[in-house]
Amino acid sequence: MEIRHLVGFIATAEELHFGRAAARLHMAQPALSQQIRQLEKELGVELFHRNTRSVALSEAGHALLGPARQVIVAVDMAKRAAVLGASEIVGRVVIGFAGASSRNVLPLLARAVRAEQPGIELVLQGQTYAGTALAEIVAGQVDIGFCRLPVMNPAIATRIFNYEKLVAALPSDHPLAAQETLNMSDLAAEPFVTFPGNRGSSVRDALVHEALNAGFTPRIMQEAPDSYTILSLVAAGVGVTITVSSVQHIDTPGLVYRQLSGNIPDLAAVLAWRRDNSSPAVQAVLDIAERVLPTPEKAARPNDS
Repeated sequence: MEIRHLVGFIATAEELHFGRAAARLHMAQPALSQQIRQLEKELGVELFHRNTRSVALSEAGHALLGPARQVIVAVDMAKRAAVLGASEIVGRVVIGFAGASSRNVLPLLARAVRAEQPGIELVLQGQTYAGTALAEIVAGQVDIGFCRLPVMNPAIATRIFNYEKLVAALPSDHPLAAQETLNMSDLAAEPFVTFPGNRGSSVRDALVHEALNAGFTPRIMQEAPDSYTILSLVAAGVGVTITVSSVQHIDTPGLVYRQLSGNIPDLAAVLAWRRDNSSPAVQAVLDIAERVLPTPEKAARPNDS
């Protein structure tokens, strides 16, 4: 089994189109088709169901895809180790994040890791909401996730790196926009725009929680996948939203932010990882993160991790 055959298989499995896969690999389509046939002959199985209109993975193809990807990652790590030498930490670290609230902190961490540990390959996986990140951390699909407390799973360790306030975002011509601060109850009759309910968004959970505390169930008019889209919809007059203070850099015409009064707790932003993850590369990234994204002074409590 040749590495190039696995590379061709993975590209075809991801594209489900021989032409697109061949273009992605900068090779001719007949050559790619021949590689796949050679791999199928060697394995004695059919990896794809083909007809004149479509290409689909077979059961054997689905089974091979995960291990094939692992082989390619291992080969890449071996190359890095050979080039950098035995004294360097070599590894692959997947970081899951979502939304505009990671805008400032993620580049700081990524640049520091690349400068200090060139042998570590960072894979930045976007649209990974808090609930999804925690599940993927437990499953070993994500190594480090940007999440928010509470994290109830004892298998996951966390460290606070920021506190975020909840704020209201409204259309600039909304009657409530004339007020400097709002009570949550002021929004009881409003339609809301927020994150999808099936993504494990801590911001959506906080919206529902604070609305219930204020005596109403939020009427969610529309869902959107990220803060930029949500705030654009609010500016367009679709509804209002509750978001976090770290996204107030999004200065959309027709949009205003207003502080919320009352006893509304801040959301603690954390890095989360599996306690039993013994990867030297993951530990190196966590060590760098502790320096470039330090725990806020008021968050330094014994049980934070």
